[in-house]
Amino acid sequence: MTERQKDRPWLMRTYAGHSTAEASNELYRRNLAKGQTGLSVAFDLPTQTGYDPDHVLARGEVGRVGVPVSHVGDMRRLFQDIPLEQMNTSMTINATAMWLLALYQVVAEEQGADITKLQGTTQNDIVKEYLSRGTHVFPPVPSLRLTTDMICYTVNNIPKWNPINICSYHLQEAGATPVQEIAYAMSTAIAVLDAVFASGQIAEDQKGDVVARISFFVNAGVRFVEEMCKMRAFGRIWDRITRERYGIENPKHRRFRYGVQVNSLGLTEAQPENNVQRIVLEMLAVTLSKDARARAVQLPAWNEALGLPRPWDQQWSLRLQQVLAYESDLLEYADIFEGSHVVEAKTAALVEESLAEIDRIQEMGGAMAAVESGYLKSQLVSSHAERRARIESGQEKIVGVNIFESTEPNPLTADLDAAIQTVDPAVEARVVAALKDWRDTRYQPPFNHPRPCKALERLKEAAKGTGNLMEATLECARAGVTTGEWSGALREVFGEFRAPTGVSSAPVAVSAEEGTAMALVRRKVELTAKDLGVGKIRFLVGKPGLDGHSNGAEQIAVRARDAGFEVVYQGIRLTPEQIVDAAVAEDVHAVGLSILSGSHAQLVPDVLVRLREAGAPDIPVIAGGIIPNADAEQLRAAGVAAVFTPKDFDITGIIGRIVDEIRKANKLDPLEVPA
Repeated sequence: MTERQKDRPWLMRTYAGHSTAEASNELYRRNLAKGQTGLSVAFDLPTQTGYDPDHVLARGEVGRVGVPVSHVGDMRRLFQDIPLEQMNTSMTINATAMWLLALYQVVAEEQGADITKLQGTTQNDIVKEYLSRGTHVFPPVPSLRLTTDMICYTVNNIPKWNPINICSYHLQEAGATPVQEIAYAMSTAIAVLDAVFASGQIAEDQKGDVVARISFFVNAGVRFVEEMCKMRAFGRIWDRITRERYGIENPKHRRFRYGVQVNSLGLTEAQPENNVQRIVLEMLAVTLSKDARARAVQLPAWNEALGLPRPWDQQWSLRLQQVLAYESDLLEYADIFEGSHVVEAKTAALVEESLAEIDRIQEMGGAMAAVESGYLKSQLVSSHAERRARIESGQEKIVGVNIFESTEPNPLTADLDAAIQTVDPAVEARVVAALKDWRDTRYQPPFNHPRPCKALERLKEAAKGTGNLMEATLECARAGVTTGEWSGALREVFGEFRAPTGVSSAPVAVSAEEGTAMALVRRKVELTAKDLGVGKIRFLVGKPGLDGHSNGAEQIAVRARDAGFEVVYQGIRLTPEQIVDAAVAEDVHAVGLSILSGSHAQLVPDVLVRLREAGAPDIPVIAGGIIPNADAEQLRAAGVAAVFTPKDFDITGIIGRIVDEIRKANKLDPLEVPA
């Protein structure tokens, strides 16, 4: 081969942050020392949903799935001794993206940085929050305004920053097919660009600069040929939309720029060592093809289906990237798939089908209208139900889960409690105490912040008007305002939003023909309802706390409905008190609680206590989520009837178990009907 210069590797990141700003700062500096070339900040759920750590909904969630950042002091501490002018920082933040960028900018200014040199990305894609991840705060119209204002501000003031990272990653986790992932992400991009250009804040000659700063964040699953073709299709469609719809002539502005986190949904709790090869295959999908190569890659750790990865686990995933980039010859060649008939045919088919779905969404009035009508959510719930049914039937094979299940003892998980990172439960109390101290002392030396009330009043006035909200938000950041105070002010003006669940409109996904597992469970449900003297057994599915990953809860709700239950499902973000009130008011026969964020240890026992206090101690409570073995034992000891984790993939079987628990709680004899 002719000697040619090797391509530069992609940015290598590890999605990280937990406990406190101090602990996360130490983690970031360690990761940078290991050769990581960019930071990817994970924020905890209260920060993502605009609550301070002492809010009732934050209980059990503080520092769990990311770092709590409540004010500029926390952001200052998070990046201590990390020069922001030299850093490329990705922040996974959406509803409160404007606030976190303002805090980041203020800390950079304090460091003496030239803010025009700041590089990084804020995710800032609110549409997928309504559809899949559930950290939305405000209704669609004001949410789109916050996104628009931030894009306009960064293009004019922080020109190297990517102000939005349109995120199809969570759409795939919520069940999206490749066509849906492309179409829904592109429809979101169209809605955002239409709003930005209609705002009057961007000059005609700046349109190309806006498009050039739009980036995407995608998911790469294990079907790596299809996933690689998906990325080629994404690039072609983006080039066409930006040229034809927006008249962008410069091909550099039209380039499809994306980062990737490979698929965490496909990681298994059973035989978790298999996750390493899954992660490698998924990484190849977004790196092998030069013409469709990711600009930044972050890989999950092998044990994410078990709990929070340790630093060593994250290091292993970083090393996977480094071996590919520095030891293999991948970066020495032009696109190795150019001219492939198979790749070209698959890419062309994805382009055609995706454009047809984009047109369908545009006919509905665009992405925001399709969110508000419930169309997008119901499509995802349906696709996910179909995928789950394929896994349960064995049509879709997953090694170690529904095929090749026998295994040798696993030395990696011999001590399960040591195989994952644990967050000290005392962290929450320390963070809450530190927040109280901040509120009491922010006006005093050494901070001397101005009183926040004027800044918050100015923010509310700006929100009632039509001007850009970024300057008022920066003033709040400089005044020591807290995350909850900033969001609270905007909640007063904009209101809040509860997104459609997609459950009621989801079609039946599993056959109930005679002799099937579903038919047997339906029979158990009918006999139990008859024994209880009711028309239908009533089952409440609840999402306590701030965990918005509702895919599992939705699938349980849909399957229970199809099995003959009357299902009460009110969506995400409920307090234990609200769940118990609903359980009593609806006179339900069982309560199912779904939590993936790690807050189960606090929130599930709280529901049990409140049921007892409400005079309903006999209602069985079932818990599901990413729950380590030791925690599951504690929950059962506290009175939880059954605990299900990702290894329990047979949803029909789970529904049968729930019927058994209802019978046991009501002192009915076990049924001889097998499930």
